[in-house]
Amino acid sequence: MGIHDGHRKRMKNRFLKYGLDNFDDHAVLELLLYYAIPRGDVNPIAHELINRFGSLDAVLDAPMSDLIQIPGVGENAAALIKIIPQVCRRYLESRVSLDRIIDSSEKAGEFVKPYFYGKREETVFVVGLDAKCKVIAHKLLGEGDVTATLISIRKVVEFALTYNAAYIVLAHNHPSGVALPSSDDVLSTKKVQEALLNVGVKLFDHVIVADDDFVSLRDCGLLN
Repeated sequence: MGIHDGHRKRMKNRFLKYGLDNFDDHAVLELLLYYAIPRGDVNPIAHELINRFGSLDAVLDAPMSDLIQIPGVGENAAALIKIIPQVCRRYLESRVSLDRIIDSSEKAGEFVKPYFYGKREETVFVVGLDAKCKVIAHKLLGEGDVTATLISIRKVVEFALTYNAAYIVLAHNHPSGVALPSSDDVLSTKKVQEALLNVGVKLFDHVIVADDDFVSLRDCGLLN
């Protein structure tokens, strides 16, 4: 048994008994690194990651190229760190089921938020509702510069017609962390709304997500 094996075992047992609630951020990283670095003391590596990036969420969001610059963090450890936010998003997505009723802006925002978890690029997401406001389909429409490519009106209309939706909830994120709608957001919303009305579909809401916050253009009075 190596000199650090006893410490690793105690840390794992502590997690299994109490969960992560009483773990500091560096201890959470230390526990994670055990599964990518099977031997040696990873405590200094965990501390250096926190010191370099400033917080646990910043470590998880850091580019892989920056992570591997930390002494002791190889490709396997960096890849494992990068997997965590995406696993969390998939977990949250899997808890959001079809057949959910979205009959308010609050419900629309809570439904779409998980799909933007960990996203660092602007992303467009669409949800189709039936006449009773039940979710019948949802889809990622694109990633990149939303204000430039924006919301492809054709794609939104095609989605609505494909799933025979009565209502559409449009959503995109602001990676800057500010959920307030821009003038481009308002303009694109009106264009999408008009295009949908031409095929007999109503735009229920356009939700802008930023971190754990969201703003509804419907609640802002920006939808007719």
